[in-house]
Formats: sequence, structure tokens, C-alpha cells
Amino acid sequence: MLRLVLALILFALPVGAETIRLGDRSYRIDLPARAAGAPVILALHGGGGSADQFARSSGLSRPANAQGYAVIYPEGTGRAGTWNGGYCCGSAQRNRVDDMAFLDAVIADAVARFRLNPARVYLTGMSNGSIMAETYAALRPGKVRAVAGVAGTMDARRLRPKGKVPLLHIHGTADEMVPYAGGRGATSLTRTDFASVAAVEAAFLAPYPMLARTERVIDRAADGMRVIERNYANGRGVTQVRILTVEGGGHAWPGSRRAPRQGGTRDITANAEVLRFFAEHP
Repeated sequence: MLRLVLALILFALPVGAETIRLGDRSYRIDLPARAAGAPVILALHGGGGSADQFARSSGLSRPANAQGYAVIYPEGTGRAGTWNGGYCCGSAQRNRVDDMAFLDAVIADAVARFRLNPARVYLTGMSNGSIMAETYAALRPGKVRAVAGVAGTMDARRLRPKGKVPLLHIHGTADEMVPYAGGRGATSLTRTDFASVAAVEAAFLAPYPMLARTERVIDRAADGMRVIERNYANGRGVTQVRILTVEGGGHAWPGSRRAPRQGGTRDITANAEVLRFFAEHP
């Protein structure tokens, strides 16, 4: 029985999973079968989470590794595990932790250590991790090929992207932690006055001179929700900004193990949508 349990645990772990110490912090990396030259996804956990927790709950590594990506899960700081995204969250924000520099260091270390592709770096994150991912992309547009945020909005009132960065943003309209329309949520754990999804959308659209807007409805599941996909494409038909609005959706990473309890939809999975968007920006 013990052998069976150990076998199942080992089977569930990506073949190339490692934890790397970087000064007084660390990151987890799940490598594909061929690491040399692989594109990189940084996946940032939410407030109160951790690198291993987000790897387990999101399940991102398996499909991403299969498509040739190396997936890095950096570790936040403090007992609650948070990121300093400027206006949120927790001890990381209060102590003014320089998470921009930390993510710079993680990327540089992983690229050099595993011979990854520095020209294909992508970011994604959940909640506080989404805020940090969007903030990093806005301030480091030359380092990021594309960014995908889920259920967390950067401080769009004070921050503007310094260049063009393709954005995917997934958010539920019934999110009570980080409200879709902005402001402080009923279950928010901070006093942050969050930016709206519309404000983040406008901020990432601003560097582009002209994009064509289209919309479509995704509604395959009988869960009382539907997803509105809004795309802004350039003249070559490549979507530069995509907003996936989950009508009636809560504070969830769609498709994750915890999503059904958090108001997640079955119409989409975040992993599939994130990888689809990143594939559009090679």
C-alpha cells in the first residue's frame, strides 16, 4: 500500500521539478522534457499561498510542460505569503519588499541555470499574484512577451504600462475579494481600493494606436454562468488584449480543484486559456 501511495505521489510530480534557493528566498521550477531553449512561464501564487500550493491547485505545469514551457513558481514573503504589487498586499506591501527585483533575479537565475529562452518570458498569477504579474509586465514590457492575470487587478489608477504588453485578464463579476467593478470587496482581507477590470483593460490598451474589437459568448455548461470573451486585435489579426468576463463567477482560478467551491465556471479553464493566449505570442 505504501509503495502504491509513493508511486502515485511521484507520478503526480513533473519529472523536472526542483526548488532553487536564491538568497533568502526561493522558487520552484518544473521543467519540460527538453529544457534548453524552453520558453518560461512565471506563475505567481495568491495571497496566503505558496509556490508548491499554487503548482498543485492550478495544475498548470503538466499542460505547460507538455507544450514545452518551463514553469517557475516564485515564493512570496511573510507568514501569509504575499507580493508587493504597489497597493497590495499584506506584509510584502507594508514592508515595501522589492518584488520587482526578486522577479528580475528569478528570471536571470533560471535562464542561466537551465539555459532557458530569455526572449520568451511570460507571466501569470492568481489574485495578489495577478496584481504582481500585471505590475511587473507594465513596468518591464521589454522583458515580458505576454501576461495573464486571474482575479486580481493592478493599480491602474497610478500605474501605466511603459510599452506594449499583450494582456489576458480573467475575472468573475461576482468576485467579492477583488471586485470586478473595483473598490473594496465584501470579503477582502485588505483595505485596498482595487482598480476595476475596465481600468486595467484601458491601461494595457493605451500603448496601442488602434485595435479592432470583437466579442463572443462562451456558454457550454449548465452552471448558471457564461463567459464573455472580448478581443482587441491588431491589423494582422493577433489579439493584443483579451478580457474573459465570467458572469456570476467568483474569486477563482477556473478549472482548478478549488474552483467549484469558489464560484468557478466550467465553461473555461484558466490553464487552457492562459496557454492559448501565450501561444498566440511566440
